[in-house]
Amino acid sequence: MDFKNKKDLVFLVLAGFFITNAIVAELIGGKLVSFFGIFTQSIGIILWPVVFLLTDLINEHFGKDGVRKLTFITVGLIVYIYILIAIAMKIPAVSFSPVNDLVFNTVFGQSQWIIIGSITAFVISQLVDVYTFWLIRKATGKYLIWLRATGSTIISQLIDTFVVQFIAFVVPGYWKLSEFINNALYGYSFKLIVAVLLIPFIYLGHKVIEKWIPSYE
Repeated sequence: MDFKNKKDLVFLVLAGFFITNAIVAELIGGKLVSFFGIFTQSIGIILWPVVFLLTDLINEHFGKDGVRKLTFITVGLIVYIYILIAIAMKIPAVSFSPVNDLVFNTVFGQSQWIIIGSITAFVISQLVDVYTFWLIRKATGKYLIWLRATGSTIISQLIDTFVVQFIAFVVPGYWKLSEFINNALYGYSFKLIVAVLLIPFIYLGHKVIEKWIPSYE
């Protein structure tokens, strides 16, 4: 296997996990769960830190263009899913269907608000993440991987958390404004803690990629 194919394979694997985590987070996002009995969040929140970890790896090894292209591809696929769900909700279930229209529409109807919020937040936060990442990288060089990875996540996740939760839960009337602010602050804090905990995995990911493609920077 030559160098170019190795590089393409690495990008394909990272892109696969990136897209899968983003789409699954959208589909399961309508389920709200309690974290530590303190605050309520969408279950999809557990997958987004993985997406931003992958963003940092792609950013580092494939540049800002790689992240931007993958971001717009992912958004396109999410929009496609949104359309498919909307069509599926319009088609009535048969009387003996194990999942009736009420249950199906309740689950996936909420997912549609999650998808609308996530698309908006995802595009904005990803572009901000890329800009911040490279701003820090230009200032620090190729060193301090943890700083640019965590720094870009701190800013981008602030935007992502508040935008997606406002559109997904305040606009359709599921949360009052006070509940939104409280849960968004807790959600943002949760993401920051996870971002810090993922720092070793960022370095591990870099080591694996550099070992697989030793001549690639």
